Amino acid sequence: MIPGGPSGRLKLLIRAQYFLYFGVMGIYLPYFNLYLYHIQLNGFQIGVISALRSVLLVIFPVLWGILADRLQARRSIYISCNIVSALLCSLYLVTTRFEWLVVITLGYGIFFSPIISFLEAITMDVLGKEKQRYGQTRAWGSIAFIAVVLLVGGMIDVYPVGIILPLILVGSLVQSAVSLGAPSVRTARRQELTRGAGFLVNRKSIVFLTCAFLMLLSHGAYYGFFSIHLDKLGYGKTFIGISWAVASTAEIFVMLHSGRLFKQFSLESIMVFSFSVAALRWFLLAFVDSGPVILATQVLHAFTYGAFHMSSILYVDALSSQASKTLGQAVNNAVSYGLGLMAGFFLSGYLYETLGSHALFMTSGGIAITGGMIMKLYQIQFQNRQKEPV
Repeated sequence: MIPGGPSGRLKLLIRAQYFLYFGVMGIYLPYFNLYLYHIQLNGFQIGVISALRSVLLVIFPVLWGILADRLQARRSIYISCNIVSALLCSLYLVTTRFEWLVVITLGYGIFFSPIISFLEAITMDVLGKEKQRYGQTRAWGSIAFIAVVLLVGGMIDVYPVGIILPLILVGSLVQSAVSLGAPSVRTARRQELTRGAGFLVNRKSIVFLTCAFLMLLSHGAYYGFFSIHLDKLGYGKTFIGISWAVASTAEIFVMLHSGRLFKQFSLESIMVFSFSVAALRWFLLAFVDSGPVILATQVLHAFTYGAFHMSSILYVDALSSQASKTLGQAVNNAVSYGLGLMAGFFLSGYLYETLGSHALFMTSGGIAITGGMIMKLYQIQFQNRQKEPV
């Protein structure tokens, strides 16, 4: 933890990291699968490439996190992963063959996968007693996402979709350069690591990780096929960009007001509500083709991603001991954005090819309801236990 609270320079550095990371995501998430679609990859192949990256998110953030704590090398590993992943990203420019794209994704994902979990852990340390202001720091990532997704959406209405590859590369190189300014923070001593990891096997953590998995499983259709779904409905690239930007604008709003939100409601209540909103969102996409309604569903991203994500980061930070903060965030990202999205991409690729995108979003709605019910039942059970006389 940074003694005395975060300085202005440290806050700026962390915000810059989020800005650049999610700026690159503003190119990758809405448009990379669209690029794969336009180079004639089928739904299953797109699902495989997307899922492979998620497989790596299951394994390597945890391995890198353990290595960082054991070697006291969080900062150096974070910087190295930024630089190596940026260099490997350049290989996407040299081939369109599915087999080689899989190999490149494998190498790239090994080094890219731990970046966000390391950044989240560093941010928690830097913020210290100001952790409830996490949303205001994280909002810079969403601001970048909006700006980039709108800019790139307009560009690929004019230029070939392949322009996104050099744009991703340039963004990744700038991100790796700025990562050199990442602060050094105190990490767990080796002997503390094993003791600190015990939180992973308690009931509360298992329930949370199960629900986090289901939330991101339900998002597989969105992150993997939402842009393709809109393209098939006849909407242009500019509309696709606007759709993603609306989602991020809503996300920023809830992040900027996160302090008030967390004071009024428990983290569990916020997550249960987020599941309910997610189910509504996916069911609407399954049945509605209207442009204005689709844009309205994007506003719900404020809760399905924004509120749920912030609650998850703070929940894991509270569950984990001081000796396991890095590992806690790594496991959270591995189970949710790794395992959850991996399964979501595989399921989405299969359902898209066999049943189409409408059935795909119907399935996502059912998954979100299941996750919300599990979280709510555990919340009720926990509250009842607290009322029992000792």
